Amino acid sequence: MKQPKIRILVADDHPYVRDGIVSLVATEKDMKVVAEAENGLEALTQAKKHKPDIMLLDLRMPEMDGLDVITQIQSLGLPCRVVVLTTYESEQDIHLALKGGARGYLLKDTPRPALLDAIRRVHRGETSIPPRIGQKLVENMRHAALSGRELDIIRLIAQGKSNKAIGDQLGIAEGTVKTHVKGLLFKLKAPGRTAAVREAAHRGLIRLG
Repeated sequence: MKQPKIRILVADDHPYVRDGIVSLVATEKDMKVVAEAENGLEALTQAKKHKPDIMLLDLRMPEMDGLDVITQIQSLGLPCRVVVLTTYESEQDIHLALKGGARGYLLKDTPRPALLDAIRRVHRGETSIPPRIGQKLVENMRHAALSGRELDIIRLIAQGKSNKAIGDQLGIAEGTVKTHVKGLLFKLKAPGRTAAVREAAHRGLIRLG
């Protein structure tokens, strides 16, 4: 019995990238591109309409960024499995994408055979994370974890709040806030509050912007 083709949605704001993927997929007998999208909002609309098996998704796009698309797909219960295809490889992007529900994370310089293999593997229910990306995940996991209270505080620091304002909002004493700040600075190996926010964002603990 003939197996149905893997149905793919390509979402990238660069036409040449989409064209390249469409041309590549056209050479394969077991897959086909059913839709394209040039921004995040269109990607979500096309995913709802076509219900593809796989979405190849760029992270940085107009209208709605890739991370938000992944979150929406999960919350809506859409059947497509997301493979991120991007030029960005920061720990924050990788962590947030995979935590959000992406099943693969590839860079745009991935060789064509490896991209096709990733599509097939993710379609089978596996994950596809190349060694270079996997190493960044390992490095992220090696960092000392912040407590729930420390995460609350670093998020409020990122909003520009003072220790007193943080204490008032969380219902704890200003001195207690200072103690937590010292602890999170130590864990983040940061010399000050601004550096701590940058490091927390880099590790994917908070999201800026």
